[in-house]
Amino acid sequence: MYDRTINGTIHTFGVSGKLIRNVLVMYDRETETLWSQLLGEAVEGPLLGTRLEPVAALQTTWGEWKQLHPETLALAIGGPAYDSYVSYYTSNSAGVIGETLVDDRLPRKAMVHGLVIDGQPVVYPFDRLAAEPIVNDTVNGVPVAVVYAAETRTALAFRRAVDGQTLTFIPDAPGSGTFTGTFTDEETGSTWAALTGAAVTGPLQGKRLERIPGTSSFWFGWKDFYPDTLILGE
Repeated sequence: MYDRTINGTIHTFGVSGKLIRNVLVMYDRETETLWSQLLGEAVEGPLLGTRLEPVAALQTTWGEWKQLHPETLALAIGGPAYDSYVSYYTSNSAGVIGETLVDDRLPRKAMVHGLVIDGQPVVYPFDRLAAEPIVNDTVNGVPVAVVYAAETRTALAFRRAVDGQTLTFIPDAPGSGTFTGTFTDEETGSTWAALTGAAVTGPLQGKRLERIPGTSSFWFGWKDFYPDTLILGE
């Protein structure tokens, strides 16, 4: 997700019908510039090289979202709701045009949560996160916490520094690999809501962790754009 304000002007985006390395290419109707969806960068046209400002979003199930935001309105387009890509998820194919780069550090269709921290890309594979619902990491000197709910395949990341103090988080059911919806920091004993980053009890109650924009993607799609990416645990 991106802020569509560019140089003080709100732009309107559409789908160009083009692909770059299997990733959708957008265009803005004001200048007809082409933009990479994954990079958020103009790749052709008058705004070439311009970058959109990422906005932290949450990719999760409708049920999980409604629990967090019961007042939400949804766009209804009519007809039955189904996923026409089910067979594609389980196949070994790499998109429409195949891989650009070969990198067998992870299986081609492994799902990962990707971040770019001060220019350094890093991914957190879902299968590793499933055994560790919250990960404390440091990337380019930035303390990061990655949260994962296996039941809904929801991954998100936060900066784990609050008021100059770096926090270390543990799940509320340590060692179980189960997502409980909350976690605790070892430094103050405060309890935090996992999907909002808000402290709900303890000395830091009322504080909120800063979200880090991220992308949940197939491994083959991510590494084709970020060949120098780091991987959790390596």
